[in-house]
Amino acid sequence: MAKTATVEDLEARWAEAQPSPKDNGTVELIVRRPAPDQREPMQRATFTAEAGLLGDDWLRRHGDEIEAQITLMNARVAQLLAGEKSRWAEAGDQLFVDLDISQDNLPPGTRIQLGEVVMQISTLPHTGCTKFARRFGGHARKWTATEEGARQRRRGVYAHVVQDGEIKVGDRIRKLP
Repeated sequence: MAKTATVEDLEARWAEAQPSPKDNGTVELIVRRPAPDQREPMQRATFTAEAGLLGDDWLRRHGDEIEAQITLMNARVAQLLAGEKSRWAEAGDQLFVDLDISQDNLPPGTRIQLGEVVMQISTLPHTGCTKFARRFGGHARKWTATEEGARQRRRGVYAHVVQDGEIKVGDRIRKLP
């Protein structure tokens, strides 16, 4: 859908969409990336502070960059850009959530609980890469990178695990005090 949509088209569609909840969101999709360009949708997964999503290739790609251990993308943005849920994983993120992940709602340092797992929101910005643009179109990348797109974290947000455990599709997400 996004490959033919303009930035203005995407902005108009986004303005019409219902906003995600600011708290008590939902895990919509979990995706493990066992190797470059491979995606494995999962119904449940184990996350640890040491390895992030078990079986994911994050450690090989990023080494000790703990701030970029896990990527979360808003499911409503993924739906707008990819359409069918079967294409969401192409974005390259591990967790697709129905939660307002904006800078205003989840500033760096905020802790969230997803199932048994507690994560902390990173200070690092999550920006679109050339693979993202190739998969969803240059307009999609531009739309996520606008000033408002960055503030809303349309491309997603990085986090790292601070409490190990399991996350399942359908689990609630809540902000911690």
